[in-house]
Amino acid sequence: MGHSKVLYAEDDDGRFSPALSNGWEAEEIALDQAIEEFRRQAAEAFARACAGTGSPLEYHMYRARMDLQLLAHGTGYPRWRVRRHLRRGAFLKLPDRIRRRYAEALGKTPAQLDSLPDES
Repeated sequence: MGHSKVLYAEDDDGRFSPALSNGWEAEEIALDQAIEEFRRQAAEAFARACAGTGSPLEYHMYRARMDLQLLAHGTGYPRWRVRRHLRRGAFLKLPDRIRRRYAEALGKTPAQLDSLPDES
């Protein structure tokens, strides 16, 4: 049997009131759009990493459906520091302990973090 979900909708008087929903269409559309955006960003990050202007860290971040803020939260590093590490030069200079922390947050090994797949 289907499940209902309580959503809040604005009524004719401009007040929010509970409204039952049997459909998940709006959520499904929003999720599909978000996933497609992460795919697009991962493809762009892959191209930058292959061109030598970006880091593999950026590609893996988007492939894991994370953004800068989420990766910063997952590692405990400030956003400005994570943003800096997304640049190739800064990424290549990272010590092993920081690479391990990023790898753990992304569910990868440090070796996987350093590499890119054959194709995106």
